[in-house]
Amino acid sequence: MSLKVYGIKNCNTMKKTFDFLESRGISYDFIDYKKQKPTSGLLQEFIEKAGLEAVINKKGMTYRKMDESQRKALEKPDTAISILIENSSMIKRPIIVYPNGVLTLGFDEQEISSNL
Repeated sequence: MSLKVYGIKNCNTMKKTFDFLESRGISYDFIDYKKQKPTSGLLQEFIEKAGLEAVINKKGMTYRKMDESQRKALEKPDTAISILIENSSMIKRPIIVYPNGVLTLGFDEQEISSNL
């Protein structure tokens, strides 16, 4: 099994991730949220392993445009998951799932390298 890399293709952080992996000859399967919406089961797995706070991208425009009630709904997994499915750009990028089940969030060369 190779790495699974989740994210959005036209994201600068994703491009850095692709370049990093490819420059090291590391094979991976890319799952683009824009072409294949994340499932509630997948998001639940990410949240269980990394925590809800870590999974939500609060730096992006989608989050910043939300009103207070929408942001409040993101504080609980049961309401956050449906919002994240519909607004996949609010999911931290990349999320990399390694063959052993470990996952990393965001682009960090050292963290990625230590999990390979």
